Amino acid sequence: MDGAHRAALQLQQLPPASSADPVSEASFSYKENLIGALLAIFGHLVVSIALNLQKYCHIRLAGSKDPRAYFKTKTWWLGLFLMLLGELGVFASYAFAPLSLIVPLSAVSVIASAIIGIIFIKEKWKPKDFLRRYILSFVGCGLAIVGTYLLVTFAPNSHEKMTGENIIRHLVSWPFLLYMLVEIILFCLLLYFYKERNANNIVVILLLVALLGSMTVVTVKAVAGMLVLSIQGNLQLDYPIFYVMFVCMVATAIYQAAFLGQASQMYDSSLIASVGYILSTTVAITAGAIFYLDFLGEDVLHVCMFALGCLIAFLGVFLITRNRKKAIPFEPYISMDAMPGMQNMHDKGMTVQPDLKASFSYGALENNDNISEIYAPATLPIMQEEHGSRSASGVPYRVLEHTKKE
Repeated sequence: MDGAHRAALQLQQLPPASSADPVSEASFSYKENLIGALLAIFGHLVVSIALNLQKYCHIRLAGSKDPRAYFKTKTWWLGLFLMLLGELGVFASYAFAPLSLIVPLSAVSVIASAIIGIIFIKEKWKPKDFLRRYILSFVGCGLAIVGTYLLVTFAPNSHEKMTGENIIRHLVSWPFLLYMLVEIILFCLLLYFYKERNANNIVVILLLVALLGSMTVVTVKAVAGMLVLSIQGNLQLDYPIFYVMFVCMVATAIYQAAFLGQASQMYDSSLIASVGYILSTTVAITAGAIFYLDFLGEDVLHVCMFALGCLIAFLGVFLITRNRKKAIPFEPYISMDAMPGMQNMHDKGMTVQPDLKASFSYGALENNDNISEIYAPATLPIMQEEHGSRSASGVPYRVLEHTKKE
């Protein structure tokens, strides 16, 4: 009896059943996922607002004699402050949620830019014209929101402390080393075709950006996680791997921005936004799944629903950027190639006047995306003369010259 009584007392003193521990850990993991997702959404939203504020400031001061007049405006400095705040939020989000969840949430910035662009339109549209013009944007925003919801709901639930030991263990793992070998070979091949063979296709350039971006987000998560642990009291800054990751993060971000700048000089920004988002998100999720083992232990349903959310978000971003107006520069002066009858001799290699779609124009103000299409370049009056058989080969038009007095 005494032995049975002692055994009963020992059972009463035991902690609760271990089956409750996974539940509490899972709830804590979902809480961290939610914190990271909210930080990322907040950061991308604030960055989008900041960029639009700065763009609005540049447009207003486009005709100013001082090229740095925007430094004296409060709007531009407010945009800079909001941009730093948003980037800080996105950076911190990597420390809480898996990389595969944070990366696709950059679609929020595309959604916000589309909504802000519609709100700040200065043109007056009839309801039918407005709906017909922006129906793709509305559908794209809806799809992107649905895709974002699926991403947050079915995101991988893998959480690991970003200690120096764990990062080194992942860094020397065979799957990641094999992935790095394949990525380096692919990057070198693309760089060779881009530099030596002049393969200026947008997919080639943005694949270079995506490969660099995958290493950027991997290192950002490592640096952010180690900083958060250090702030919490578990110092990680004495590990050399922290500084290796930091240098890689800065270097890949700089080269990524350089390739993006080259792409923006050759292709439309909306095309870069859609193709770049799809390629960068796909490659970054792959890198996160291999390096941080994001999808390890996830069931097939969650993985399929997460992939479906990515596809819906891709389609939404594509529709939003597909409907954006191409930038039409406002030309307050005369564009000579807009004159009816003016001949351009491009076929023979003797360029007389630049084409209207070229980047060069006479007196054109740049970066005026919101100027209405009703502002067409001014044209000079054209007088057609009758020519005899002797002058039949000449240009059948002449331009009336105007003096300063006129």
